[in-house]
Amino acid sequence: MTTIERTARAASLASQAAVKAKDRSAWVALFAEDGIVEDPVGPSGFDPEGVGHRGHEAIGAFWDKAIALTESIEFRFEDSFACGKEIAFTGLIRTTIGGHVIDAEGVFTYRVDAKGKIAALRAFWEVDRAVATTRPA
Repeated sequence: MTTIERTARAASLASQAAVKAKDRSAWVALFAEDGIVEDPVGPSGFDPEGVGHRGHEAIGAFWDKAIALTESIEFRFEDSFACGKEIAFTGLIRTTIGGHVIDAEGVFTYRVDAKGKIAALRAFWEVDRAVATTRPA
């Protein structure tokens, strides 16, 4: 594994740890100034226009809408593939919110810049499929 591949893996794991710890400041600081979060990719309730959340202020606002209100978030990834400055994970993200559990199964990618900051976090999952998994915690 190359140094940049190790950097992509380290940045992605740091992102997941900050989310699990509910540490907004640490999470936002992992991103490049012009970094982008697309979670999910395309239009959604979090991003009606489907353009993503670009820059620290927008990424922080995404946190406030999508992560801050959760009781817990678990990353249950089955596998990962580090290639160059990117890494892709397959599996699911389990979210507990409002006493209910939701599983978003998909592919989750992270790309780092030359400084090791996250330039892009992209989550490929289908809202309807995730909603269909909703069950009491």
